[in-house]
Amino acid sequence: MRKDFSCHPGEHIVTWLLRCWDKGASSLELEGKEAKQLGSLARDGGIDKAIGKREQVLSLWRRLLSGVRERYPFSDDFVCYPGKWTNYERGIQYLRELAVRELVYYEPDDEQVPTDPDEVQCSQSMWRKFVRSVPSSYANSLAIVDCKGKEAPTVDEVAVRLRQYEESLSSFPVSAVEKLIKRLEKSKSYSPPVQASVSAIRGKRVSAQEREYRGYTPRGTLWFYLRDHGEDMRKWDGKPTSSLAA
Repeated sequence: MRKDFSCHPGEHIVTWLLRCWDKGASSLELEGKEAKQLGSLARDGGIDKAIGKREQVLSLWRRLLSGVRERYPFSDDFVCYPGKWTNYERGIQYLRELAVRELVYYEPDDEQVPTDPDEVQCSQSMWRKFVRSVPSSYANSLAIVDCKGKEAPTVDEVAVRLRQYEESLSSFPVSAVEKLIKRLEKSKSYSPPVQASVSAIRGKRVSAQEREYRGYTPRGTLWFYLRDHGEDMRKWDGKPTSSLAA
């Protein structure tokens, strides 16, 4: 248990709490005496002392939450450091960490409140912190989420939406191209357009270039003469073409 639930050096408290939840801290019931035998789980004397303070049988998860709450009685002192995330896994991780912070300040003996971070409803303050961390590619998807009142989505519901949005971003280009190819193949007048398009582009490019250099200027005349008679000009009087062009 010490190995599974000890805070790693340099690990933020809220990240440690979430890791303990994911490792099953809610399923371990401990008396106060047993909790004290775990030693320094949080690497923080105030939290570790509070973990074993209550003598009755409680889950390790509730002990961890109450220990952090006793150490940081004011929510402003216990913060989640925001950071920009670039993929939805890290975004969900940060949202779940914000939910854990909310759980710390829930009433521990109230059976009506959730103990699972994924079941926490997104409060407005929690949502504001999360939205500040999103990359621009996710902004439109999250802008339509309403986090007001009793109908605010849970962390799990937002996570599902993020996951679906990520999947749609990765699959849309491939599916769109496949549909286009199938549509072209069904067309009776279908013919490979690539070669014709490349030839047309090359023709336009050459025409534009020729118009530029074939103006009635000595420079334009010289450029085309060197292009067409370059080999002969290199032999002329032993001088290289670049000298003549200069």
